[in-house]
Amino acid sequence: MFGSHVHKHGLLALLFLALSACSAPSSTPEISPTLALPTETVPPPTQTPLPLAARVNGEPILLDEFLAELNRYQAAQAALGNPIDEQAARRIVLDDLVSQVLLAQGAAEAGFTLDEAALQARLAALANHLGGIEFLRAWMQAQGYTDDTLRTALKRAIAAAWMRDKIISSIPQTARQVHIRQILLYNETVAQNYYRQLQAGADFDELAARVDPITGGDIGWFPRNYLPSKEVEEAAFSLEVGGISAIVQSEAGYHILKLLEVQEERPLSPDALLALQQRALLDWLAQRRQQSVIDVFVQ
Repeated sequence: MFGSHVHKHGLLALLFLALSACSAPSSTPEISPTLALPTETVPPPTQTPLPLAARVNGEPILLDEFLAELNRYQAAQAALGNPIDEQAARRIVLDDLVSQVLLAQGAAEAGFTLDEAALQARLAALANHLGGIEFLRAWMQAQGYTDDTLRTALKRAIAAAWMRDKIISSIPQTARQVHIRQILLYNETVAQNYYRQLQAGADFDELAARVDPITGGDIGWFPRNYLPSKEVEEAAFSLEVGGISAIVQSEAGYHILKLLEVQEERPLSPDALLALQQRALLDWLAQRRQQSVIDVFVQ
């Protein structure tokens, strides 16, 4: 996904590199002795609180951190030829930061810890991934990281990734699935005509092949919570084997469905597994947001 020349969103790039560090060999990192890895610095005492972009269950997201991440995100989008509206970019970046904080907080509650030695090992692995300390320093400068902000972001990314993996690992590898053939039409009047033909005894498979000669309308196997249209999915799972649905409207058009087979514990395809894992993660974050106190101080 990312090579040594990272052009993606800085935070996402850091998360990827954190994961790379997680799977790095346990051998001693081959780092240059002439340059030190980022270490924690103790800020001088101050009576002036640092300005915040947001606060998540009492945990601050500094304004400087938000603005630096916003710059990284906008630069990445521009490099990809995908300029984005300023307000949209701000919403995306703030939402991403809040989500990472929520995940990291969930990891801490679940018992995840990352001590200083482990963090230094991850930083060493990150340096090796990029080609050495010199390349790490160059990457940090290009991405706008200081030693402290890199350590903060990396610690959060590692904890968030741990919690993400814990959430998605709860999704089973098998599920009840249905095998569906459909007649998909883009005009309601035409769909009604086909439905009348079916009611009069026309063969479903022949009509489906007429509409779609390539696949014959076979859309394959899928579990619940996979299709983009909840209406189509509910209709599919309400059928008996051999049964035919009424006309179901979705954004794609007008569907008439036929249930070919059902399996109670069919292995999920990689695509279906990924879709269910993504939904589980989004559902967890949505629930966590409802249960959290999130104060936002930027527009």
